[in-house]
Amino acid sequence: MAFVKRFYRAVSLYPLLLLLAGMLASASSHALLPAAMGSGDPLPSLAPMLKSVNPAVVNISTYTTRNVQQNPLLNDPFFRHFFNVPEQQMRPRQRRTQSAGSGVIIDAGAGTVLTNHHVIDGADEITVALEDGRSFKAELIGSDPDVDIAVLKIEAKNLSEVELADSDKLQVGDFVVAIGNPFGLGQTVTTGIVSALGRTGLGIEGYENFIQTDASINPGNSGGALVNLRGELVGVNTAILAPSGGNVGIGFAIPANMAMASIDQILTHGEVRRGQLGVIIQDLTSELAEAFDIKPGQRGAVVAEVQDDSAADKAGIKAGDVVVEVDGKAVLSSAQLRNAIGLRRVGDKVKLTLLRDGKEKTVKATLESAKKQVEADQRAVHPLLDGVGLKNSDDNKGVVVTEVKVDSPAVGKLQPGDILVSVNQRRVRSVSELQAAAGTNADGMLLRVIRGRFASWVVLKK
Repeated sequence: MAFVKRFYRAVSLYPLLLLLAGMLASASSHALLPAAMGSGDPLPSLAPMLKSVNPAVVNISTYTTRNVQQNPLLNDPFFRHFFNVPEQQMRPRQRRTQSAGSGVIIDAGAGTVLTNHHVIDGADEITVALEDGRSFKAELIGSDPDVDIAVLKIEAKNLSEVELADSDKLQVGDFVVAIGNPFGLGQTVTTGIVSALGRTGLGIEGYENFIQTDASINPGNSGGALVNLRGELVGVNTAILAPSGGNVGIGFAIPANMAMASIDQILTHGEVRRGQLGVIIQDLTSELAEAFDIKPGQRGAVVAEVQDDSAADKAGIKAGDVVVEVDGKAVLSSAQLRNAIGLRRVGDKVKLTLLRDGKEKTVKATLESAKKQVEADQRAVHPLLDGVGLKNSDDNKGVVVTEVKVDSPAVGKLQPGDILVSVNQRRVRSVSELQAAAGTNADGMLLRVIRGRFASWVVLKK
């Protein structure tokens, strides 16, 4: 979505009277410790809760060195000679930039800090500043770009930490408090409510299940804490909807449970080993429900394709099956199914309830590593296509490129959606034909590529 922006940020001030009324109804909350008015009557306040939480919310500064793009005319030897351009101007120039964000200490003893991946992405140096004025160089333990989570470590004593809440128990209407470092101003607190849950389809992350809130989130608050009135972490502030470029009271946070699913793996393995079912899915629309003879109003995810020898294939799942439950929890959309599977580990077992030919069926699947499957397939095809995802086209006219990894020899030459129709001037219609046509020459490969309505030749070299 074009108007959704990520920021280094936290949501609009909610009407104070409404907040106070809500807190008065919850006398057990730590936030309700009274401050004395002049008349002696108690005054509800968030201050007691914030005194315990604020020390665990940190400011993050990142420093990045980037090459400055020079005028392309300087690449022309004739231009340089004609205008007598000094040689020193041809040397690569670099610029050091600084950005600000926020983070949350989730383990005081280990110095573990949680933040957004986009806050530290590409940073050469990361500094964590505490509320008490201390600052420390941080080590990046690992990150999960698909969820937009990163884990840092600092060597420090006398730290505070935020307790984690079960974000699955969060309800629309619950009061929340956003804490972070908006616009680099320093630690700032804003309040609001949970406006919606399970927001997907925003195009911000690979896996989306956002908490929507009207607590003000602004640039610099990304990675900051979204806490409940007990001071427990319910989410990590991540993005805002900004059609006019500013805050309009629609902010998004990653649920704490979703973040912890990635954090646990990062702390254990240094990376996320995401399990895969091996299916292509889509929402169950009313038209598809009618076509599959499914009762109106049924929700679920339709299996459009099952990958050969995948976890789904081994479990007996077929194209046309409608997944309606995962481990007893209802599946309402394809995005929900993708989240339910994608946040689990390789080797996890899941029980799926399906509708097939109008009848309910239960299957069990053991999730596998898509990374290992893809890499094995590509090594078998050709070294110059390492990191390139390939599959047979549906119309049997060529080989479709499904992904191109950043470390692939084909990066910049091929892109997802390309159709390879010939290799070394030999017509190919399948991955196996491509492998045979590529041969054993690892130094070069000539590809005929269809991209949209246009065809071109692409040369890959070692």
